[in-house]
Amino acid sequence: CSDRYEVQLQFKSSLLGFYPATLVFEFKPSISSSSPAFHLLRFIEAQYVTGLARELAPTAPYRPRAIIGATDYLPYTTTLLVYNMGAVKVSFLFSPSPSSPRSILESGLSRENYSKRFQLLLYLEELQMEVDIKRYNKPNTPMVRDKTNKKLLVLEVPGVSESRPSVLRGDAILVTRSGDSNKGSVVKYRGYVHRVELDSVKLGFSSRFLSSFVDGLKFDVEFTVNRLTTRLQQRATELADRHNLGNVLFPSGDPTIQPPKKQPLLLYDRALEQNPEQYTAVQNIVAGSSRPAPYLVFGPPGTGKTRKTVTVVEAIKQVLKTQSHAHILACAPSNSAADLLALKLLEHLEHRKLFRMYAASRNPEDVPNDIRVCVSECDCFVFPCKEELMKYSIVVTTLITAGRLVTGGVPPGHFSHVFVDEAGHAVETETIISLAGERGMDEGGRETGQVVLAGDPKQLGPILRSPLALKHGMGVSLLERLMKDVSLYQKEEENGVFNNCYVTKLLRNYRSHPSILKVPNELFYEEELQVFANEMIRNSYCTWEYLPQKNFPVVFHGVAGRDEREATSPSFFNVAEIEVLMDYLKKLLQGQGKRGLATISPKDIGIIAPYRKQVEKIRKALKTLEKDFKSASIKDLKVGSVEEFQGQERRVILVSTVRSSAKYVQTDQYFSLGFVKNEKRFNVAVTRAKALLIVVGNPLVLRGDPTWGRPHLGKVGTSGGSSEEEVEDHILK
Repeated sequence: CSDRYEVQLQFKSSLLGFYPATLVFEFKPSISSSSPAFHLLRFIEAQYVTGLARELAPTAPYRPRAIIGATDYLPYTTTLLVYNMGAVKVSFLFSPSPSSPRSILESGLSRENYSKRFQLLLYLEELQMEVDIKRYNKPNTPMVRDKTNKKLLVLEVPGVSESRPSVLRGDAILVTRSGDSNKGSVVKYRGYVHRVELDSVKLGFSSRFLSSFVDGLKFDVEFTVNRLTTRLQQRATELADRHNLGNVLFPSGDPTIQPPKKQPLLLYDRALEQNPEQYTAVQNIVAGSSRPAPYLVFGPPGTGKTRKTVTVVEAIKQVLKTQSHAHILACAPSNSAADLLALKLLEHLEHRKLFRMYAASRNPEDVPNDIRVCVSECDCFVFPCKEELMKYSIVVTTLITAGRLVTGGVPPGHFSHVFVDEAGHAVETETIISLAGERGMDEGGRETGQVVLAGDPKQLGPILRSPLALKHGMGVSLLERLMKDVSLYQKEEENGVFNNCYVTKLLRNYRSHPSILKVPNELFYEEELQVFANEMIRNSYCTWEYLPQKNFPVVFHGVAGRDEREATSPSFFNVAEIEVLMDYLKKLLQGQGKRGLATISPKDIGIIAPYRKQVEKIRKALKTLEKDFKSASIKDLKVGSVEEFQGQERRVILVSTVRSSAKYVQTDQYFSLGFVKNEKRFNVAVTRAKALLIVVGNPLVLRGDPTWGRPHLGKVGTSGGSSEEEVEDHILK
C-alpha cells in the first residue's frame, strides 16, 4: 500500500505578477548519506492579480493551430525519371560526330532536335550549378539553435540572400562533424532548409541528430543542388516531342489570315474599353484567332503588372463566360505573380470554381488570406484527387508546380486554355512544363486548346549559371524566342505593325513622366510607347528646386565612391552613394509643401540597389533619419533589388548603382548582379518612377557600358554642382 501526504505551500508578495518555481522532493531508503536517492520534480506557479486581471484572463485554454502541411490525394500515375547526368561530361562537346552533343548545340534549335538540344542544355546548366554550389562548402563551421524554434539550427551563409550560393526553402544541406572525415566511417546528416535569411539559413534535422547537438559544435557543410526543377524540365522536353507540340513551339500560321469575326464583349473591367490594344487582345484571345499558335501579349513598363495582368485576367474571365465548358490553367514563374492572378480573378469569380495549387514546400505564412479559401477547406495545402481537380474551371499555379498535374495523370487536352503570365521571366523548358502533357488532339488529329503568353522580353529574363548554356540560347524565354525568330510575331514589312491576330503590343504607359520614359522608349520600344500617366502626378516634381533642368525630372548625380565588402560576405556596398541618397531623401521629405511642391509619403518613395549588402546598409542609414521625420513612417519606404521592384512603381525612385570599379563588372555579369552590362536590369530600374528619377553612380564606370554610355544619358546632366568632369578630376588626383 502507499501513503498519501499533503504539502501546503504559502506564497506572499507585495507586487503584482506571475511567479514560477520548481519544487524538488528527494527520497532515500534510509537517512544514510551514502544511500542512493531519487527525485520528484513539480513545477508550481503563483499569481498575484487584481479583479481586472481575472476579467482579462483567457476565455479558453490556448491550442496552437496545426502547422499547415500538405495532404496529397493526387496519386503519382506518371513517372518522373531521375534523368541522371551519368556519362554527360563537358568533354563530350568536342566529339567530331555529326550527332554529337556539340554538333546538336551548334546546329540551332529545330523541331527535330528540340528535346535532345534542351536536355543537353539542362545538363550543362546542372553541371555548372553543381560546380558553383561546391564553392560554398564550409569546413569547420559552427551551428547554433534558433532562439525562437529550438527544433531548428542556424547556419551562417554569407551571400545566400543574393543566391551565392542558391539555397531555397526545402533544399537539402549535408553536414559531417568536423574531424570525422579523417576516420574510417563518416556519418553525413541531411538537414532541410526551413527559412533563408540575409546571411543565414535555418535548418531542420532528425531528432536523433538534435538529441546530441550542442551549440557551437562544428561541422563540415556541403551544399547540394535540388534536381526536381531540372527533372521536371527534362520530362517536359520529352513530352513536347511525344505529344507533337510543333505548332506551338514552331508556329507557322498564315500571316495573311483575316481575323475572325469579333463579338462585342461586356467587359468586367470597363476601363479596358478606353484602351484599343487591350480590348483587341481580349477579343482575339476569346475568338482563338492565333490557334494553334500561341497568342502573345507584349507588355512594356507602365502597361505592365496592372495593365498586362489585367488584360490576361479579363481574357480568362471572358473565356469562362463565353465558353461554358472551358477549363483553364493559369501559370506564372513565381508564387507572387500566381497569387496576383488568383486575387484578380476572384474579384468576379466564385471561389469554388478556382483552385490555387501550391507546392508542399510553400511557406503557409506567405499565402494571402483572400486566397486561402481556394487552397482547401481545412488548414492545410491539399492536392485533390484527379477527378475533383478536373471539376474546377480554373487552376492557378506556378510553372514548376504545374508538373504535378502531369504526374497526377490529368489527361492531355483537359485544359482548353493555358495562360502564362510574366512569361519573359522563365526559361523555355520551364514554360513548357505547363504545356507538355496538358494539350491534346481531337479525333481529326488537330491540336486542341489555346496558349497565351504575356510578358515583356525587354525586362528581366531567366537567370542561368552556365556560360555554355547561355551561349546556346538557354537564357532566352519562349516568349522572346517566338518574337525574335518567328515571322508571325514580327512587324509586317508593308505597314510596320504587328499582326494582332497573333500578338498585341500594349502601347499606353500609365506610369511615367515623358522625360523618364524617353530613354527606355528609344532604346527598347522603338519610341512607340505613349504617355497616358496622370498629369498631376507625373508633373508633381517638375519645379523641384534641386532639378538641374526644370520640367525635366531626371537627375544623375556623379559620385566617386568605393566598392567595399565586410566580414565574410561577398556582397558590395558603397558608403559615398548612401550619403548622397540620404541627402536627397532629406530634401524630398523636408521640402514637401514648399513652393507649391506636392507632399509625399515615404511609401511613395523607392530605393533600388543591385547588391543585398547595399540594401542592408541603406536600411540601416534610414533608421538614423527617423528622429528627423517623426511624422513620417520611414519604415514604409521600400528598399530592394531590381527583382523586388519589377512590376512595381513609386512616385519617386532613387537608384544606387554602387559599382565604382570596373574590375568587378565581369563578376556581376556572371552572377546576374549590378546594372553595368545588363540592359534588362537597367530597363527595369529606370522605368519604376512616376514623377522623379534620381540615379547616383560613378560616371567613369557607367559610361563604359553600351547602355549607360548612350548619348541619351548625356542630356540628363548632374546635380549638386558635381559634373562628370569634376568627378573624373577628383578620382585622378
